[in-house]
Amino acid sequence: MNGKATSARTKLERGRNALGPALELVHTGRAPTRAVLTAELGVTRATAGAVAAELAALGLIRVDSRPTAAAGSQGRPSHRLAVDDTGPVVLAAQIHYDGFRAALVGLGGRIVATSPGCVTVSADPEQVIGEVVDAGAALLRASGRRCAGAGLAVPSAVAEPDGVALNPLHLAWAAGAPVRRIFAARIKDAGVAAPVFVGNDINLAALAEHRHGAGRGAVHLLCVATGHRGVGGALVLDGRLHTGSSGLALEVGHLTVHPEGRPCHCGSRGCLDVETDPLAFLTTAGREPGPEISLLERCRDLLQRESGEPRVRAATEVLVDRLGLGLAGLVNILNPDRIILGGLHRELFKAAPERLRAVVADRSLWGRSGGVPILACSLDHNSLVGAAELAWQPVLDDPLAVLG
Repeated sequence: MNGKATSARTKLERGRNALGPALELVHTGRAPTRAVLTAELGVTRATAGAVAAELAALGLIRVDSRPTAAAGSQGRPSHRLAVDDTGPVVLAAQIHYDGFRAALVGLGGRIVATSPGCVTVSADPEQVIGEVVDAGAALLRASGRRCAGAGLAVPSAVAEPDGVALNPLHLAWAAGAPVRRIFAARIKDAGVAAPVFVGNDINLAALAEHRHGAGRGAVHLLCVATGHRGVGGALVLDGRLHTGSSGLALEVGHLTVHPEGRPCHCGSRGCLDVETDPLAFLTTAGREPGPEISLLERCRDLLQRESGEPRVRAATEVLVDRLGLGLAGLVNILNPDRIILGGLHRELFKAAPERLRAVVADRSLWGRSGGVPILACSLDHNSLVGAAELAWQPVLDDPLAVLG
């Protein structure tokens, strides 16, 4: 083979190897133009242009070759890049204490269509997973879009490599439910030819927030959230979820924050899981949960409409103080550079941000040395978006192999 042919093949291979990194940059909003893509990839303009064209040919991104220059700018404006909002989607599903939801999610974390489900979750995981897959498959048929994968978020630690729900404490499922196997079988039965993925709901919320929301740019991101029942945590390190040796890391809900408090499912008392979740808030505020809406929605409604009522205000302060104790312990152990709060914790933080920051700073070594930024999660349905991120990952790793 002559030198020119070798050089051409080397350039082609380099371009193909850059497809995944380039797609991830556009997917996460870090490469809005071809000029930025060129700089981020460390390639020539010609290679960046070829990579962008290949991704556009796969139906993943759009390239605007005639962008309008900003007023007062000089030189030719760079081609603008964006995800293709008519391209493939993934089927994302979430199961929680109060029901389930199915969605189609495109690149960029954009929810294309969504279908809320029942408000009572069956004690049979096969039934509820079948129902949520049926809802998602109906969305897919109506859209006519190509499906690149399917992801499921569940309120349980998911043990790897088997993909079983180890401790679905707030569902009436037996420990060790084989959720990945059930999900894969139901996806196949629905006629969807796509790889399947399953993860813990708070882990997936953290992944979504790191890529598309309040966690962007953090190197050591700690996420703590209530979900609809119980409390979960997640850690994203250098852009990757830290799940431990078998997928069970960051079970933060079982940190004790009130030694004489409520008995917990784990056998201890006063854990975050039972002291700072929606049921704890409603109980402390002297309110009945009520069957008409989810516990989380009931809490949000209470904080919006009756935040000044004495018992509601007192409950807010109690839960904020206990949440702050738990966060301070996690800060001492993990030393994150950012904390994000989801579910009811997001609403409590918005109701009393300075009180929560003060508790964390007062009870943590790192807090006293300057404080750790605490932010509210910014994405709606972030666990759904995170489930979609799992399904998109093979495409982000090698778009040509998956979709070519």
